[in-house]
Amino acid sequence: MSGHSKWATIKRKKGALDAKRSNQFAKLLRAVEVAAREGGSGDPKANMTLASAVEKARSFSVPVENIERAIKRGTGELEGGAKYEEVAYEGYGPGGVALFVQCLTDNRNRTAQEVRHAFTRNGGSLGESGSVAWMFARKGLIQIEKEAAPDEERLLELALEAGADDLRDAESTWEITTEPAAFAAVRDRIAEAGIPMLSAELTMVPQTTVPVEGGQARQVLALVEALEDLDDVQNVYANFDIPESVMAELG
Repeated sequence: MSGHSKWATIKRKKGALDAKRSNQFAKLLRAVEVAAREGGSGDPKANMTLASAVEKARSFSVPVENIERAIKRGTGELEGGAKYEEVAYEGYGPGGVALFVQCLTDNRNRTAQEVRHAFTRNGGSLGESGSVAWMFARKGLIQIEKEAAPDEERLLELALEAGADDLRDAESTWEITTEPAAFAAVRDRIAEAGIPMLSAELTMVPQTTVPVEGGQARQVLALVEALEDLDDVQNVYANFDIPESVMAELG
């Protein structure tokens, strides 16, 4: 499993995203709006992509009224808002780490220039379309702290009965992976069992990972941060494998 999802969790637990709260809210609401428009429904129960976007926005404490307005802008019930399109960029970072960058933009030229600059400034290189996308698969990912989880056998039983693919040991957490269609059922079953979740989202999971340590680890995380700071970037997925202790120190 990539360390990238764990890196995001470490930053949240340390409050590292607080200073970027306004920008983060705007990105999350943009994703909700586009999901409502592109998914053909403003009802999360009938629109899996919207449900995931709403769930993620709520996990970051975005006010409910802001989420509802974003949905209405997406469905056309409210006027306003730019017309965003989805675009992805692919490339490599220090140590051969693959990065897949998802954006929502109203200006492709601006976004491409900013993403390219972030790569080159932080020791990476932008690749051609398709150069790394094949390394990632769309999955549901649920993270649970071991201290708050039942024993491994019970958690595995719950997850598999609900339709999960796998349960993996990720140092201080358990990571449950699912197919996208099974994600909601597994998440709800974990919640019904009273097990608190660190995160639960649809994401891109790497097929293989690249071990990175020392100075290269710092460079890789600096590149990820530079990309995530861009206004048009929604998600950055990477296949680095950095020890949790190192990420906690750098976080």
